[in-house]
Amino acid sequence: MMRISERISAEMLVLYAFIGRQFALYKRYWHWELMWIAYTFANTLAIGFLGSGVGMVTGQEVDSKTLIIYLLIGSLMWGYLAGLFWEVGSVVSWERWEGTIEYTFMAPISRITHLIGMCLFAIIYGVLRTVLILGAVAIFFDLDISGADLPGALLILVASSVSLVGIGMMVAILPLFSPEKGTQIMGIIEALILMVSGVYYPIDVLPSWMRWLSWISPATYTLSGMRKALLSKEGISGLFPELAALLLMGLIAVPLGFLVFSWAERRAKRIGMLSRSG
Repeated sequence: MMRISERISAEMLVLYAFIGRQFALYKRYWHWELMWIAYTFANTLAIGFLGSGVGMVTGQEVDSKTLIIYLLIGSLMWGYLAGLFWEVGSVVSWERWEGTIEYTFMAPISRITHLIGMCLFAIIYGVLRTVLILGAVAIFFDLDISGADLPGALLILVASSVSLVGIGMMVAILPLFSPEKGTQIMGIIEALILMVSGVYYPIDVLPSWMRWLSWISPATYTLSGMRKALLSKEGISGLFPELAALLLMGLIAVPLGFLVFSWAERRAKRIGMLSRSG
């Protein structure tokens, strides 16, 4: 029993170490992260101003407040999901940038602990950044979410995080095999998810032959659930379809992502890809 508890304690320390290391790296590169936050804030403001100006452009009476909240939910949630996706997908890239990839991947640590640590950092940091941007955006727009189902929105956020980290684990292998192009391919995958998930528009506007892609994107159900919780103010029972879909995707994507990453790691070690720096 003591050995099991010691093992758990050791794994928890490793988990904490990976989370702490990522925060230390962001502290080192704080000026770059500040620029990224400023960019995300400016982009979110631009989307909000777009909602404000639709009535002027069309000459029609528009419920601008609802439209602004609809668009801002899309922008804020996409910023969170894209950041989460990018952080998890950059597991390998961070190691290459820091020159620690061989040390980390050859160290006697559990890979699942390593990946969980990176995922937890991505979730914690993503929530903090999103709350910061939301607070700044609220200064510019009269956001009224009184009566919104905040517990339901939180459940959607947690469920979507779990489902997306599994995809992130699978995408993370791209820079492992292609340091030169892997990161760019991650950007392409992110753009495809953006296009089909209804970030700024209902998925019903998509051509029928594209709509099936939205059904397999966790972001689709995240955005739908968030808008139900914050705009339609439905209770948790009304969010059941989105929660069920996200949890099912998470149950499939997380184990599959770990298996894919483990396979890629073994292959990279066998053919000598860890030392490649591009």
